Amino acid sequence: MPELPEVEVVRRGLAAHAVGRTVAGVEVLHPRAVRRHTPGPADFAARLEGRTPTAALRRGKYMWLALDDGSMLLAHLGMSGQMLVQPQGKPDEKHLRVRLPLSDGNELRFVDQRTFGHLMVDVPGERADVPASVDHIALDPLDAEFVPEAFVRALRARDTEVKRALLDQSLISGVGNIYADEALWRSGLHGRRGTRGLTRAQATELLGHVRDVMTEALAVGGTTFDGLYVNVNGESGYFARGLNAYGREDRPCGRCASPIVRESFMNRSSFSCPSCQRPPRRSRTA
Repeated sequence: MPELPEVEVVRRGLAAHAVGRTVAGVEVLHPRAVRRHTPGPADFAARLEGRTPTAALRRGKYMWLALDDGSMLLAHLGMSGQMLVQPQGKPDEKHLRVRLPLSDGNELRFVDQRTFGHLMVDVPGERADVPASVDHIALDPLDAEFVPEAFVRALRARDTEVKRALLDQSLISGVGNIYADEALWRSGLHGRRGTRGLTRAQATELLGHVRDVMTEALAVGGTTFDGLYVNVNGESGYFARGLNAYGREDRPCGRCASPIVRESFMNRSSFSCPSCQRPPRRSRTA
């Protein structure tokens, strides 16, 4: 699933190629793509046509185009969603779900092979610049308003495992499986380590690694494994070349050369070094 760096790359592309262009039409090719827009596809189209995006914004893994009437076009990429800007008349992608012709002769296309992503038109929530359906999501670690000290306190107060905490979008947003594993590897912490046992220094160091790994990924366009994540121009990211843990089962750890192991965690795969990231005793026993 695209995480914060990948979504931020797409947001920047939308800021460059969609903001200021009027939506000249709307074509919903698969109703599942707008399933969260509960009034239905016709209402979705009616509320978008003729609107002009004024800004491209993001919180965690959600991004949206602020529109000139105060509403927002909210997007979540799910597992395989793509927001592409293509010239009008270019052949359709196989899994094209929504087409938005723009006033400059291009089209904004939502392509989604697995149809887990979605688009919807939303209204402001408690903050005028944040959609109501995103109000509950915590700030992400690259947000200018993110307060590191508050996160460290909240993390250490939780009674859970540290990787579960990193994936909890009500605590910190934008962190997914890939970057959680990478930050934990850099910190030398196993994902099943209890949060209450973390020292302030350990929690602060972990947050620093979360920020670092996301910033580094952002600099090279994010992480592409299976070709499903691309930017608005259809280009892949290259951070997969710099991964130390995620997806590296049986390959040597970059610190100690022990083979990286894969474990099942929350219905997904989790990768760590069995030597550098010693699991808590109860996990080893289990």
